[in-house]
Amino acid sequence: MYIRPPTRRPRRWPWFLLILLVLTATAYWYVRSKGQDLIPLPGFLSGQRPTPTPTEIGSKEHMALGDRFFASGKMDEAIAEYRRAIELDPSNSTAHARLGRLLTLRGRYAEGLRMAQRAVEIDSENAENQAILGMVLDWNGEYDRAVEACLKAIDLDPAYATAYAYLAEAYADKGRLEHALQAAEKALSIDPQNFYAHRNMGYILERLGDSDGAIAAYIEAISLQPNLVYLYLSLGRHYRAAGDYEGAMAQFQKAIEVDPRDPTAYDSLGLVYFDQRDYELAAAQFKKAIEVDPEFAAAYGHMGWCYYAQLRYEDAIPQFERAVSLGATAIEYYYELGLCYVYINDCEKARPWLEKALDIDPSAQPALQGLKACEGK
Repeated sequence: MYIRPPTRRPRRWPWFLLILLVLTATAYWYVRSKGQDLIPLPGFLSGQRPTPTPTEIGSKEHMALGDRFFASGKMDEAIAEYRRAIELDPSNSTAHARLGRLLTLRGRYAEGLRMAQRAVEIDSENAENQAILGMVLDWNGEYDRAVEACLKAIDLDPAYATAYAYLAEAYADKGRLEHALQAAEKALSIDPQNFYAHRNMGYILERLGDSDGAIAAYIEAISLQPNLVYLYLSLGRHYRAAGDYEGAMAQFQKAIEVDPRDPTAYDSLGLVYFDQRDYELAAAQFKKAIEVDPEFAAAYGHMGWCYYAQLRYEDAIPQFERAVSLGATAIEYYYELGLCYVYINDCEKARPWLEKALDIDPSAQPALQGLKACEGK
């Protein structure tokens, strides 16, 4: 026999909840009619969900984000994350070191050095901090101190391939090419996938006159890390030094495609045009570099070169002065700035710059000639 299932009665709201709703609605209407500020309804009556409160992540998390942005070629974002990590924890030495390296790769050498030095001040027993300090010192022209820092990093961690790679570059800049080659080979034996090691091997082979080997090493570095602008710049610089301007420009254009906000790529492209005496096109690239980074010292100095070559001395003066004020130390900026003043008959302003050039190199002939021209004036 078929038995019909029992029929459920519809649930009814409790009478007290109905009264509560009526009272709430009445109160809401009364306040609204008086023009007073509305009293917000409880969430379950208004239908609104509570707004979630954002949770601030910590210093280590920001540093990890910076690492990911760096690996993907998003340098501005990486810089911002490293800075945020430092703001949240000023004792985070690794964030200081990695920010210093990235600023150096971006051509902001003075600030990069400050960050790298601060990292070692916080923790001098960290191999990565010492290695990065070595790399930054090398790029700032302090080769002896660079070697010292890299050797300290290796003492702290003998299996740290990147420290050997940085040591190789510093040895090469000191002219100790045999030591440089040994260090680069050691780096690659420890970590064959280390793109710093391949890049610096290319740099050493270039110094040894092995152009094909250098190009192959640079290309291998790019294949391992295709998102890093300075690898393309390294290969492009090699082509430029060899007089292959077409090859150089191709690499610099690739660098711009990888990161249109990196001033070093525009600056490098501008130097190719400068080499070919196309000063208008060169100046256009230097201006782009300044637009993306108004504190990129080298572009101001190179802009000064363009004006100087065109005999536009009054236009060159503020460019050289800006470059020096941002920390540029190239001797050419000092003596060419002094000579600009000589050529506009202002020896009083010329002398200090010419003397600063001689402080760097007492045998700098342009500076000596400038001072001689100012004798008796």
